[in-house]
Amino acid sequence: MLFRSFRTISSSLHRSMPSKILVTRPLPPAGDIVLQRASQAGQVELITRAEDSTAPREWVLEQLRKGDVDGVVCMLGDKIDEEVLEAAGPSLKVISTMSAGFDHVDTAALKARGIALGTTPDALTDATADVGAMLVLMASRRAGEGIRAVADGKWPSMPWAPLLLCGHALQNSTVGILGFGKIGQLTLKRLLGFGIGRALYTTSKPGQALSPSKDYFNLLSSSSSPGGIPIEPAQSLSHLAAESDFLIITCALTPSTTNLINADFLAQMKPTAYIINTARGPVVDSLALASAVKEGKLAGAGLDVVTGEPNITADHPLVKEHRITLLPHIGSATLETRGEMAREAAVNVLAGLGLGEQWVNEVKL
Repeated sequence: MLFRSFRTISSSLHRSMPSKILVTRPLPPAGDIVLQRASQAGQVELITRAEDSTAPREWVLEQLRKGDVDGVVCMLGDKIDEEVLEAAGPSLKVISTMSAGFDHVDTAALKARGIALGTTPDALTDATADVGAMLVLMASRRAGEGIRAVADGKWPSMPWAPLLLCGHALQNSTVGILGFGKIGQLTLKRLLGFGIGRALYTTSKPGQALSPSKDYFNLLSSSSSPGGIPIEPAQSLSHLAAESDFLIITCALTPSTTNLINADFLAQMKPTAYIINTARGPVVDSLALASAVKEGKLAGAGLDVVTGEPNITADHPLVKEHRITLLPHIGSATLETRGEMAREAAVNVLAGLGLGEQWVNEVKL
């Protein structure tokens, strides 16, 4: 904490000078208003890139090397690593990212320098849960495949048939949740009205029941949900794989979850099962998933995230499999959600600079 102490002392000595904040991309209005208010009050000097696109890395480094940048508001596409922190020098006190995930940030490097980190996870919980539930329905009812057929002009040559584009029903199914935090619980809550039979979940410790302190949505107030279905911890990852008709991935991306859904895991699943991923792409081995669907070892998938995004072209194995519905990472894409994310990112950077705001979410490094 020596770095943090030095920064606090330095900040108090220069309190009369406005803090410099680098904003790598224009924020939606709700966030911009917060920063502009601080600017007009003489608290901050804003360095904002005018173009509404991912900031070139050289531009970011150039601005930081000019010196005295105290805070950075960044996006998922901005890699915050040793080179960036070295360019910023000892003046940098806080990184605030307009995102829930922070795998683009070198947290060990931040911790070593005493730099705070803010994120915006709660703002996008509802919107991401909506997309998760939507992908369950789209994948299981083969909606993506049907949309492709219509868009390609194939509908006239595929008249109604008893089993045309038949998928699988949610009724009486087992829904598995890999990572039963707020998004996982809210996604399940949205599916309760479809008559699912039971739910299995894992926390970071498979087989361990979620504690009452994590009972965000009262789904675990008893052994059953308000709708009467059992909601139980899976005894192991193998148990989760074997029992789930729909496996919804909402866990964080960590070294232990990278490629967790691999060929071995998929081989334990039912051939009628579906994978749904609204977490991070690298949790799933893309090639293994595409192969499992192609070979009929899995019924399909609904993905909002994928390894290598956004560089996913029409010849990508996941795109070529018509039983895989792939969205371009739109989990948080409502105007209301993105506005709130921007506001929280702005508030976090001001909080990290001690400018009168309270943290919305500070990552404990």
